[in-house]
Formats: sequence, C-alpha cells, structure tokens
Amino acid sequence: SRLSDAPQVRRVQSTFLAIASLLPIVSVAWFLVVLRWPASRAMPIAYAVAIVLALGLWRVPGLDVTAASLKGLVIAGELLYIVFGSILLLATLRHSGALDRIRLVFHEISPDRRVQVVVIAWLFGSFIEGSAGFGTPAAVAVPLLVGLGFPPLAAIVSGMIIQSVPVSFGAVGTPIMVGVASGLAGSGTIDEFATGMGMPDGGSLLWLVGVRVAVLHAIAGTVVPLFLICVLTRGFGARRSLIEGLRMWRFAILAALAMTVPYVCVAVWLGPEFPSLLGGLIGMAIVIPLARRGFLIPDRDHPWEFGDSALSEDLSEREDHSLRGGDWASSQAASEHATSTTSPYQGAESSMAAWRALAPYLLIALLLVFTRQPPWLHLGSEVAGWIKSVSVPMENLLGTTISHKVQPLYSPGTIFVVTSLITFLLHRMTLPNYTRAWRDAVGTTLRASTALVVTVPMVQVFINSGSGANGWDAMPIVLASGASRLAGEFWPLMATFLGGIGAAVAGSNTVSNMMFVLFQFEVGQRIGVDPLWIVALQAVGGAAGNTICVHNVVAASAVAGLIGKEGWVIRRTLWFFLNYALVIGAIGYVIVWRESAGWFNVGSLVLLLWAGYTLWCIHRVVRREGQDAAHQVDLP
Repeated sequence: SRLSDAPQVRRVQSTFLAIASLLPIVSVAWFLVVLRWPASRAMPIAYAVAIVLALGLWRVPGLDVTAASLKGLVIAGELLYIVFGSILLLATLRHSGALDRIRLVFHEISPDRRVQVVVIAWLFGSFIEGSAGFGTPAAVAVPLLVGLGFPPLAAIVSGMIIQSVPVSFGAVGTPIMVGVASGLAGSGTIDEFATGMGMPDGGSLLWLVGVRVAVLHAIAGTVVPLFLICVLTRGFGARRSLIEGLRMWRFAILAALAMTVPYVCVAVWLGPEFPSLLGGLIGMAIVIPLARRGFLIPDRDHPWEFGDSALSEDLSEREDHSLRGGDWASSQAASEHATSTTSPYQGAESSMAAWRALAPYLLIALLLVFTRQPPWLHLGSEVAGWIKSVSVPMENLLGTTISHKVQPLYSPGTIFVVTSLITFLLHRMTLPNYTRAWRDAVGTTLRASTALVVTVPMVQVFINSGSGANGWDAMPIVLASGASRLAGEFWPLMATFLGGIGAAVAGSNTVSNMMFVLFQFEVGQRIGVDPLWIVALQAVGGAAGNTICVHNVVAASAVAGLIGKEGWVIRRTLWFFLNYALVIGAIGYVIVWRESAGWFNVGSLVLLLWAGYTLWCIHRVVRREGQDAAHQVDLP
C-alpha cells in the first residue's frame, strides 16, 4: 500500500533495474578480479548473466540478442586480426635479428629500464594512440617492451596504464570528433545543438570540450610516468622497492610535461585531432636527447634492471597463487629476458643498421598517420579515403536495427601485416624463418581467441538491450540514470566513473561518449552547472576506463605471449583507474561549483584527503623499506 503512489513505484522500479543492470559488470569483477579466474572462464558467465537479463527481465527479442552476439563475434574477429598482425610483426623482427639491434638502440638511449618504459610506453605509446587509437598502442608498445626483455606482465601493465591521457584524442581525435559529436547530436546535428547554445557551429562546441579535456588530463597526467615507474620498481624489481621509483621523480615529471604541455597547446591552437599525436612526438624529441645525456637520471652508473626469475617467482607466490615461476615471463620471451637481465647488452653486436631495424616501426607510424589524417590535411587524401571506403556493410543483422561495418584495409591489423611483409624483404629474411614467424603469430592468436569470442558478444548484448518489450532503456543508460539520481549535486564526482565504466565495458572511449555524453550534458543542466565541463569529465573518464577494459587486457596479454592472467593485470590497473577517476572528478567538482561555493568546496576536500592518504601510504612503504633508504629519497 505504501507503493501505491505512482512516482514512488517508478523510483523503486528504476532502482531495481539499475541494480540489475550492474550484475554483468559485478560478475566480471567477481570472477575475473576477486576470484582471479582467467577471462576464458569468467567471461562466459558474464555473457550468460547479460543474456538472462536481456531475455528475461528486459524482454529483448531473441533475434536482437542473437544479432548483438553476431556483431560481437565480428568485432572480436577484428580485434584478433589486430592481435595477429602485431604478434606477426614482433615475430618477424625476432626471426630477422632486428630485435637485437633495437635493444642496442634503446640501450644507447639509456640502459635504465625506468627510462625505457617512459620513452616507449608513455611517449611512443601516446604518439601511436594519437595516430590510430582503438587499443593499437598496446599492440605496438607491449610486444616491443617484451622484445626488449621486459617481463610480459610488466609490459602489459605498462601498456594498459598509459591508455589514459592520450586516449581522449586517439585516432586523430575520434573520441571527441565522432564520440562527443554523435552523442550530442541527438535527433538532429551537432551544429543545431551548438546553435541552440549560442555558438556558431558544432566545431566551436567540440573545440571547447577538447580544451577542457586536455586541461583535466594534463593536471592528472603529470604523475602518470612516475606512477608507471613505481609500478615497475615495486612490482618487478630485484628489491621490489618504491624508493627506486621515487628517485626518478624529476625525470618522470620532465617526461610528463614534455608531453602534456604541447598536448594542451595543440588542443587550444589546432583542436581535438592532434593533441596526443603531436604531444607524444614532441615529447620524444625533447626527452630522448636528454635521456642520452643522463639528464635528471639518478644512479647513471648503475642502471635499474628487473629482478631475476627466482625473485619473480617469490613475488608471484606472495601476491597471486595462480602465478608461478615461469609464468612471470612468457615462453616466447623467457630466454631473451634471462639473457638481458644477467648480462644486458654486454658484447651485443648486430650487423643490421639501426635505421633498417627501426624502419618497420617508423613505417607503421607513417601508415597510421596517412590513413587516419583529418580531411583538411590533404596528404594523399584520395588514397586514404579509398582505403577507408573499402568496407563490408552488415546492415540490419537478422532483420533487427543492429548494424556494423568492417573496414579491412583501414584496420591496424592490415598495417601490421603489410609492414611484416615489407620487413621480410627489407631484412632479407629466409622463407623458413618467416614461416616460423607466421606460425608463432597464428598459435598465440588462437590462444587469445577463447576469451575474446565471449567477451565482445557479452558487451554487445549489454549495450543493445534497449529494444525490449518493456520499453526500458538499454542497461548502460538505466545504470547511469540510477547513479545520477543517487549522486545529485555531487554528480561531477561520479561523472568520470560512469565514462570509465562505459569504456571498460564497450572497450572504446568513443562508444562510451556516444552512449553517455548527451545524458551527462542533461545532468549538468539539471544540477545547474556548466554542462560542457560534465561532458569533459565523461570524455576523460572514458579514456581512463580503457585501463581496465577486459578485452583490451586480453588483447595486450595475447601480443605479449601471456594468456590467462587478465585478472592479475586488472587488479593492478584498477587502482590506477580509481585514483585517476577520483582525482579528475574532484577537480571537476571544484571547477563547476567554484562560482557558488568558492574554490574550497567538497571537491577540494576530496583532493586534500586523497593527497594526504597517498602520501601516508608512500611514507609507510618507504619507512618499511628502511630508514636509511628513506632519507636518500628527494621527494618533491
């Protein structure tokens, strides 16, 4: 009788549906992260939960569920093609001998692994993200790190962590230029939407959003390289020392600013297409010459190196009983890693010229930029347009409204395969060696397929659940609505988490923006703040969500030759995502409520509490590592 009031009934119903829509995500977290199951076992359960909810509660027609699953299988095939291409290129370089020469090149920049991870993952990864996006940095940087002797788990975690700051402007600005533009267009166009806000056109609106996104990322992104280094030294070093990471704080801040300052300037002057691409490129031009001179690098005579396999086994046993000894390094990289750690680069010689060894990666970068250039650049735009236009449309699958389009020539996988073929000729490989490279790539890709062919269909069923007979919104929208009602005026603190969850589930910042950006804009209007800042928080959170995306982790694990440890990786990157989303959300809260509540408000309090707790945790770890070592650290 107490529920006889219709509005109250609707509130109870919406709360119940929000909780129900959370179940697929909770099942993924429980089995994959808490119970540490491999994705090949955890994701079928999550898929089953999504299907039961779609058919039983949302009453989605069986044909729609089947069509969504088919679309997921096609997308999984596209991801596996990218995985195959990246593994093929790495195997080609290994069997041609180029990998030994590339090791020497990076050793000449700096033999210190902390410097190498910043140059390759943070700077080169940002450039690749700006060029291609869609998980390509992991497909390029992770196998390169493994090939240089990084433990595969360290390479995977590093490749996932950097998929945060550059992602909002990945693939020449696609998350903003396509994701935000499509999301805000609604039933009309982005120009109509902007005109209604008093702006000349949609480009002005996207420019404003892009500048806000760049500023937010630059503030929090300043500590990302230092966080990345500390993850390596604490998790994979011989002494598992946080101090060895903190000693690099000057170099890490330099590397961060070398990327983020140009990143913001490009967003202001050129718009959303090139911040990540040019930020990473300019950052490499600044940092690599300084690293060669040992600028701001402590202990230059004793470069930091990973621990040996015995210490790695001990770490595995302490932190994750599913990791044992050899699992710390993949079967493909184990021997190389052992060589590099016992006698790194000593006496290493290679007859191959450095330019020839590095040419495949330079070719990848050029092809990515060429095929993904904005229309106004006009660098062979007719050929680039033709490459993108070659597509296999899949309209109205099984008679539903679900559609998809495959662009085989535009896929990064094709670029990897073409580069591998060119490398075969450029490096004058023998046919038996090149055949072995193909055999390695096919075998590793098949091992990764088990998880991906279930993960992506689950995502598609979750996203395409809005066609049910009950007339309810799709599960992600229902979840977002429930969260906004709960948060109220504190929504800026939650906006980044919603964007992150959307990207983690969908595997794309662009898709997350398409799903949620109009909702985020309307919430901003409802609570009386500048809605463009809420949209920016959505875009930043969506970028950070890539660090915990299951199928991104599966793909990165595959290219590193390590399958089945996805939960271990996500447990490490989850802390990064939670901290990043919280800090950005708190900064956003300070900004949007500064006029009515002043600069010191709830957001400021959250930032102070976060900073205090973080420093306390660092102090505890440093003190545990020894008072003498603690006094040697120059903390900022």
